[in-house]
Amino acid sequence: MNIKPSAAIRKNYNEISDLCKRTKEPVFLTKNGEGDLVVMDLETFTQRESMLKLREALQQSDADIQNGALHTIDDTAAAMRRAIAEAMNGEIG
Repeated sequence: MNIKPSAAIRKNYNEISDLCKRTKEPVFLTKNGEGDLVVMDLETFTQRESMLKLREALQQSDADIQNGALHTIDDTAAAMRRAIAEAMNGEIG
């Protein structure tokens, strides 16, 4: 976990940017010793958002199954292909 004081973003923007890109991890910024912001590179953010979207879709599918909503194999395969394509393309929203 990378933790930096908020002043570091003003003084060392390039260093923090490089750290985010190199580690693919967020940097947590503190203000007066308390957590304040999280910074991460755009590629990692986009990938995380895509994974969250895929997880939500899978959870919804699981809930549908639990509630008795069944789909054909073709419908399921098509939905899975769409979800994987979105995740691989890093689509958000």
